[in-house]
Amino acid sequence: MKIKIAITQGDINGIGYQVILKALEDNRILELCTPVIYGSARIAAQYRKLLGMPDFRLNIIDSPADARPDAVNIINVIPDNVTANPGQATPEAGAAAVAALERAVTDLRNGQVQAMVTAPINKKTVQSDTFIFPGHTEYLQSSLSENGEKALMILFNDRLRVALVTTHVPVSRIAEALSKELIVEKIRTFARSLHQDFSIDNPRIAVLALNPHSGDNELIGSEEKDIITPAIEEARQDKIMAFGPYAADGFFGAGLFNKFDGVLAMYHDQGLAPFKALAMDNGVNFTAGLSAVRTSPDHGTGYDIATENTASEASMREAIYAAIDIYRSRRNEAQAHRNPLHRQYHDHGSKDATINMTAD
Repeated sequence: MKIKIAITQGDINGIGYQVILKALEDNRILELCTPVIYGSARIAAQYRKLLGMPDFRLNIIDSPADARPDAVNIINVIPDNVTANPGQATPEAGAAAVAALERAVTDLRNGQVQAMVTAPINKKTVQSDTFIFPGHTEYLQSSLSENGEKALMILFNDRLRVALVTTHVPVSRIAEALSKELIVEKIRTFARSLHQDFSIDNPRIAVLALNPHSGDNELIGSEEKDIITPAIEEARQDKIMAFGPYAADGFFGAGLFNKFDGVLAMYHDQGLAPFKALAMDNGVNFTAGLSAVRTSPDHGTGYDIATENTASEASMREAIYAAIDIYRSRRNEAQAHRNPLHRQYHDHGSKDATINMTAD
């Protein structure tokens, strides 16, 4: 049975529908999953006409249970009087983005869809009395954490995986937001995700420094000595292969990332600026650490090209494929550990030594 993938519309004034519809024009996606868009069939049709995109039928449904596996399905989640104003940042677009996100998360939590892909939102226009989160990652941690799990932002493509210790934190507050405990937590979550979600055994993780030149022996900062190095040492005591801290400029400039399975950056732009320079159009944002699977493209709303048919759908397509792959990887791992073998042993006290290989 194919898995159902929720796809949220994002900001209706940006390139969300453009990249969603372009990605789903490829019928091969229907061989792998059943897409369920959360948004507006009317606004989707508006963008198809505005951009001169090929027409294809959207199957309008009320619930994922009604989704046709051979069609692109859509659930209308916003009122008919809400209209798109391409290229404009408006509160109405923010509210529409939140409505789609909240409905999709409810269905994801209830098991009606198996994974979720989110189109870009405007972090300013989504703010309200009831939505006070700086981004998807923080909202999803609040909504989907079942046993106190902490979300971890990972951006990746086929050659690089970058995770962040801090996410949407002002630069002036980064140093005070860091602690040994937080970095250890992120290393552990990263290592677990690399194994569970990317099927990498004994992953090698590079940990970046906070200060230029790794602090230059405390000349320009002591966080490396006081916080980051002790965190790496504690992680290694847990048999996690963590290394560093590495000065970020030399690490990326010399291509050292090619020697590791993942890179842990201390803050947003330290990791994502080089990632996006290297990933071009095929990067994917993944929220690790939670029981549910969520991915997204690695770009923003693209207001400047919302009325042009020039946005690349590559990142959205890769986000859909990644959601499928990660869901399957988790399912395979769960099945592999469902009936583990007992410890194998020899009874050295008996001439007739036996090996116990009974499965639970």
